[in-house]
Amino acid sequence: MTTALRTSRWARRFVFAGACWLVVWQAVVLAGVSQRTWLLPGLLGFVFHTVFGKAYSLVPTYFDRELPTTKLVPVHFLSAVGGTAFLTAGVQRSSDVVRTSGGLLWIVAVLVFAATIAWSIRDNLTGSETGTGESKAHLASIDRFANPFMLIAFCYLLVGSYELLAVHSGSPPLLDGYPPRATHLLAAGAGGLIVFAVGFRLLPRFFSAAPPEPLAWVVLPAGAVAPSLLAVSLPSGPLFALGAVLQATAVIGFGLAVFVLCYRSDRRRVGFYGVVAGGFCGILAASLGILFAVDGVTPARIASHARLNLLGLLGLTIVGVSYQFYPPAVGSFPLAGDRTAMAAMGLLFTGLLVDVGGQLTASPLASTAGQLTTLLGATAHLWLVAGLFYEQAE
Repeated sequence: MTTALRTSRWARRFVFAGACWLVVWQAVVLAGVSQRTWLLPGLLGFVFHTVFGKAYSLVPTYFDRELPTTKLVPVHFLSAVGGTAFLTAGVQRSSDVVRTSGGLLWIVAVLVFAATIAWSIRDNLTGSETGTGESKAHLASIDRFANPFMLIAFCYLLVGSYELLAVHSGSPPLLDGYPPRATHLLAAGAGGLIVFAVGFRLLPRFFSAAPPEPLAWVVLPAGAVAPSLLAVSLPSGPLFALGAVLQATAVIGFGLAVFVLCYRSDRRRVGFYGVVAGGFCGILAASLGILFAVDGVTPARIASHARLNLLGLLGLTIVGVSYQFYPPAVGSFPLAGDRTAMAAMGLLFTGLLVDVGGQLTASPLASTAGQLTTLLGATAHLWLVAGLFYEQAE
């Protein structure tokens, strides 16, 4: 088996694991665990497992290189799954030993990932060689501009993962050990920026439409700077306000870019709707972030902001893009098809909005109904991913 085939196989395993974590995440939210607990299966489990899998396939090609080997990818996979599980269980049970074990496993996974990607692009770290074909020559400048921001996102991943380990193990932190700092480094810095950078490379090809290029010059620098400002200045202050404005600028700009691409596209594939819904949720989350800076924070606003960013901006975008790579309509198993994919995304989107509305209006019944709806959507997504990958493995 060639390296390319092995890479594709491991990408599917990571994406499948991410879909499983999406269900776990929605289930533990519905069960009423603390935000500090449910952030872990959501961010580390769903978002990063999916990002890891597709990054192995995409990032080297974006730098006009190939992944040289997959020998360490199994170590990465097992460490990432184990680290997420141990951290989640350790935080929920307040077990220092389990949390420390999880933090160590997670940092091993991140180091293996970063080393593998870095080795594959070691002679093109600036990203000046983009692998852009002649038929896409009009995208070359935006491709070249976006590439370095992927590496900045991976730096956030490394720093944020160490800070996460310090929070849960007693290791000396880079900052002061305040947990939301690690969360922002990972969610906004790594997760958000990689979605922005890969998005400006990937989405114009998916939508087959010309991107609003000026927005890339705004979104990517703002999205690169804002997470560091937020992380060091939480929970308030002038730097925090500046970081909130820059992050809002990046998120709103990316959402507008998605809307423009959708408007310009003459295609209507099922995954587009998830990406558009993700952009809309990002704009809502950015609006809440600005509200934090000018009107203070409350537990309901914090929870809503996190849900809109993780499940909305990142989650729905990831699910939508997944259906581009793995079209549900090619499956022959029961309920395979675009209708189930639309139902999955619709349930996730609707449930999220109902949940957030319930949080902000102090309506537990509405919030619970929304969380149950997102769990159904996550289960439908897992069904599609599992069925497609099972058939591809036969």
